[in-house]
Amino acid sequence: MSDSNDLTRRQALRRVGALLGGVVSAPTVAGVLSGCQRQTGTDWSPSILSAEQNEMVDTIAEIIIPATDTPGASAANVNRFIDAMVGESYLEEDRTRFMSGLEDINARCKKNYGSPFVDCTAEQQRSLVATLDDETFGENASFDRENPPFFRMMKELVIVGYYTSEIGASQELKTNVVPGYYDGDVPYEEIGRAWSGAGT
Repeated sequence: MSDSNDLTRRQALRRVGALLGGVVSAPTVAGVLSGCQRQTGTDWSPSILSAEQNEMVDTIAEIIIPATDTPGASAANVNRFIDAMVGESYLEEDRTRFMSGLEDINARCKKNYGSPFVDCTAEQQRSLVATLDDETFGENASFDRENPPFFRMMKELVIVGYYTSEIGASQELKTNVVPGYYDGDVPYEEIGRAWSGAGT
């Protein structure tokens, strides 16, 4: 991993911590620092996700970081980053928890809307993601850093995947990090746009 890539990854971890209460789950930290790389090219296909699961991940990522006046998570190929992280860097127990989370989303969609997630309307998809966000990050939610719930891992991976992409690093990541120095008390107005997503 190059020095510039390493710095970008650490910037993204700091961004995740700042956005999600200062603590990043152990699976995400370990995966990011392992140097996991998303594949590029038009002939890409997922290695651990099925075609349906990949579509789910891509859709959820875009709901969390949608396109505005800059490209969103889908354009940044965040789904490819997540596929690589889950397939290559996660421990088996974390991989199982993540994949089970995708199965649970489909089960909830079938129960609530009569269709799997990918066949739900955009409004139904956004509603479910908002519910997951509230369950995971609401005031009554608990957090186990070593065994985080599915949506905690998902949201962390989306943010890290986005801000370590070329799009996220060049168009959205506006902080200037000096190696060896981190200021965690920078007014939002000095940073600019940082985040859009369900539950925020």
